[in-house]
Amino acid sequence: MPKYLIQATYTADGLKGVLQDGGTGRRQAVERMAESAGGRVEQMYFAFGENDVYLIVDLPSNAASAAVGLRVSASGAVRTKTVVLLAPEEIDEATRLEVAYRAPGM
Repeated sequence: MPKYLIQATYTADGLKGVLQDGGTGRRQAVERMAESAGGRVEQMYFAFGENDVYLIVDLPSNAASAAVGLRVSASGAVRTKTVVLLAPEEIDEATRLEVAYRAPGM
């Protein structure tokens, strides 16, 4: 199953929700969301800095990942960035694919 790194930043309203639900309450909500999209949360961490939360999530497809991102962003309580994570074996597969490419100016 494809893996995704989701970086989340709460808005002021989102932070109010964290204060109300606590960290474990938010984790449970995120786990239910991932499961509803056919996936699972592998790891979830709260953090200091630019992002408030880092998630590693298994989801069945890019479409499922997009659905999660759309739903979360539409709430207005959280802003997210999603990174597709590739296993070393996927990079091995990519190195074996022939791709026609001409560098600029060549």
